[in-house]
This record gives sequence, C-alpha cells and structure tokens, in this order.
Amino acid sequence: MMSPSSIGEAIRQARKAMGLRQDELAAASGVGLRFLVELERGKATVQLGRTLLVLGAVGLDVQLVARHSSSTLKPS
Repeated sequence: MMSPSSIGEAIRQARKAMGLRQDELAAASGVGLRFLVELERGKATVQLGRTLLVLGAVGLDVQLVARHSSSTLKPS
C-alpha cells in the first residue's frame, strides 16, 4: 500500500537521479519549496493536486490497484 512516506521517498529518489535541488524541482513543478520539502519527508497532505504536479515533473506515474483484485486502474 502506498503511504505518504513511500511517495515522498520516490519523489526524492527521482529528483536526485535528475540532478535537481529541491528548489529547482519546486519551481519546475509550480509548487512552493516548503510544500516539496514536506512532501519528500512524507508529511500527510490533502493537497493531491500539488502532489500530482510534482510526480509529473519527475516523470512518475500513479497507478491504482484494487487490494482484492488483480486489476490495475491507471488514471488517464
């Protein structure tokens, strides 16, 4: 199951692999530096729209998988 911590870690790893500093990714994503820092630290947030902007900026995609099913739902 995805958690705020696992999402934050995935973003951090992708950012570092791209050679970006946090302020650079925040600017490229259109979010504030404080938001990005908290996101990478795994702070729970209701700002899903901003989280999706950051994920998109580092080339990560979201997949929804039903817990009791083998089907995968991928947002369009």
